[in-house]
Amino acid sequence: MNILIVDDEEVLQDVLTALIRRAGHTTLSARTGEEALEMLEREEVDLVLLDLMLPGLSGQQVLRQIRQRDPAQVVVVITAYSSIESAIDAMREGAFHYIPKPFKNEEVLLTIRKGLEQRRLATENRDLRQQLRQRFGLDNLVGKSKPMQQVYDLIQLAAPAKSNILILGESGTGKELVAKAIHHHSRRADGPFVTVNSGSMPADLLESNLFGHVKGAFTGAIASKKGLFELATGGSIFFDEIGNIPLDTQAKLLRVIQEKEFMRLGGIETLKADVRIIAATNADLEATVAQGQFREDLYYRLNVITVALPPLRKRSEDIPLLAQHFLAYYARENDKPMTEIAPRAMELLLDYHWPGNVRELENVIERAVVLSTGSVLGVDLLSSAVRHPEAMAMPPASLASTGIAFRDAVTEYERHLIIKALQSSGGVQKRAAELLQVKPTTLHEMMKRLNISSESVVSS
Repeated sequence: MNILIVDDEEVLQDVLTALIRRAGHTTLSARTGEEALEMLEREEVDLVLLDLMLPGLSGQQVLRQIRQRDPAQVVVVITAYSSIESAIDAMREGAFHYIPKPFKNEEVLLTIRKGLEQRRLATENRDLRQQLRQRFGLDNLVGKSKPMQQVYDLIQLAAPAKSNILILGESGTGKELVAKAIHHHSRRADGPFVTVNSGSMPADLLESNLFGHVKGAFTGAIASKKGLFELATGGSIFFDEIGNIPLDTQAKLLRVIQEKEFMRLGGIETLKADVRIIAATNADLEATVAQGQFREDLYYRLNVITVALPPLRKRSEDIPLLAQHFLAYYARENDKPMTEIAPRAMELLLDYHWPGNVRELENVIERAVVLSTGSVLGVDLLSSAVRHPEAMAMPPASLASTGIAFRDAVTEYERHLIIKALQSSGGVQKRAAELLQVKPTTLHEMMKRLNISSESVVSS
């Protein structure tokens, strides 16, 4: 590591230089605060040893300027015993620690070692945040179609704002990926991103997960526990399938949004909710509100900025880009030599209607890469649904002279696909969800809406 020693006493400079170099580090020297600041402009320094008593700029002034230029810079101040108060003031200004004169060599090396460890952790955290921004940045949202360009523009405008965001789109369109992109382009990017699986747990357990609980709040609460709102402090909380939240919990969520505060279950202490809410749904929330299953006031609180994701069938020009993107990724992940997609295979990908959207396309490409032995993804590696879409298709509804309602036809088609998947899976909903390439919670909601039960399907 590279350590800058800032001290106007030549003897002390020599002692510290010899000590630090014996420990395996390199050193730089500065006799004044002005010289130190100039050196920090042109050199990469991991830790600064700063004497508070300097000619010209004082150590306190130098520390202040260092912190303004680079808040992550680790600074250890050196001071006389008679000036301990100054050292404490320096720590309030952001110094890592102080070393009193006269000092022991072991004390200096220990303090340096701890300071460098903090520097290492800060660098790792910075690098990790950068990797997250790259992974969940706009560059990872593949697509050049006009609908996707509109989505990119909206994300860039909405991300820096404080407003709540509602993401709409069918299952598999990438709603969580968009939520992460919004978070990592926001002012809360350095804070946590916490996901709430809204429809995967009963109401009482969901509330405990959201708000936390105190010891003894209910049977089994043997210790206090922080909720997801506390864990998301300073960051964003993402409600996946917000439409599945029970009405009672909706009322409590509304209070959090309005009052910016909440209480743990069984508690009396009011806690601040310093979070940004991003919600997503594949349901028609306006229809759900009209049916009395979702609170209208909560809907308008969430629906400040709406990001509508187009289904893959509405942006078919993005299919080649997405397919090549997933091909390169899974070939690298599985150490496979596959580099291209055969023309006929690409034709089938373009012709398929993709009910599972981008997630289904990703699964198809991943499967093909895993099963491949060569460098070209051919027709034989595609799933049967893509190769023979007619086998999954419902017999076309005949158009009588009176016509047929579009929504009724879509509902009938959904029902057909779900029943076929349940029959193929022996009534096991989790397996049926995998076949349909949707989440089990999504399938459960669809079955409830269409009044389909696994038992009746299997028995028939």
